[in-house]
Amino acid sequence: MTIRNNRPRGGRHADVQQPDPVLTPLTAHQAARLVRLAEAAVAKRGFAMRYDGAGSLIPTADQPSDSFSAGLGNLALKVAGLPRQQWHAAISDHFDQIPALDQLLTAPDDLENQLFLRLVRAAAHDPDMVEDAPEFVPGLVTAPALYAGRAVAMYFDVDRLGLSRSDATRIGLTNLRRLHDEVDTLRLGGAELSVLTGGMFTASRALVFDTVLRDSLHVDDPAFGCLVAMPSRDKLLVHVLRDATALHALGILAAVAAELFGTSPGAVSPHVYYVIRDQWHQVTDYSTGTFHAHDVAPLLEALERVGAVDAAA
Repeated sequence: MTIRNNRPRGGRHADVQQPDPVLTPLTAHQAARLVRLAEAAVAKRGFAMRYDGAGSLIPTADQPSDSFSAGLGNLALKVAGLPRQQWHAAISDHFDQIPALDQLLTAPDDLENQLFLRLVRAAAHDPDMVEDAPEFVPGLVTAPALYAGRAVAMYFDVDRLGLSRSDATRIGLTNLRRLHDEVDTLRLGGAELSVLTGGMFTASRALVFDTVLRDSLHVDDPAFGCLVAMPSRDKLLVHVLRDATALHALGILAAVAAELFGTSPGAVSPHVYYVIRDQWHQVTDYSTGTFHAHDVAPLLEALERVGAVDAAA
């Protein structure tokens, strides 16, 4: 088991009260307890798994390490708000709702209808698992995935599916296009924001964004592009640039995406992206610990064209 433990001055008490760098919003001490309870819970259900130090349980060394992982990020969010004495029951309930883990390791016969391509935050998984996964945008990769009850099994090693990566990608994208989104339209300060929900693969519909525009938003090839965020697995946020409200929409999207990323199960990305003609540009940046926006030339040009910023400024 690997738990990051960089002890600051101030002794043991100060150390265990430090925020855990992976399983937020828990402290390092709470995260270690969550890991112990989660490992015991899966062992009780007949499957030996260990913590990978990056937020997930993975099979122990006597099994293929890239066959299955169980992310603990959602559990960390759940137990953070519970009294300590309720953790054991909450963790047991979580794993009771997941099909037998060994069943998830066996690919079903009907992959043509059950396999999806999933958008995955690379930092949430062991680097060895995601090193060959195709990158969609910086920090986000794709993986073939199967939905089983309330769990998703991801196959970073596509050989376990008996498919080539190209076939798995083709099937996964085809099935993503067949999904349907629930769309709510919000108007905040004059800016229109579309909030798409509907399932565990809603954020992954960003991979078929042309279909989302056409079928869910009824927009064909928006001339000025879109601002898009996929903060968690079940949400996709879109603003179609049309007028001067675009700059206000960018501010709203940045705030909402960052908040949902930090508080929602299945975190994907805290960022806002500008999408134009199938090109994705990351707009927001938190690498310094505070928010700032990249000067994305195509976005700046679009903002000028819709009157959101002064071309002479």
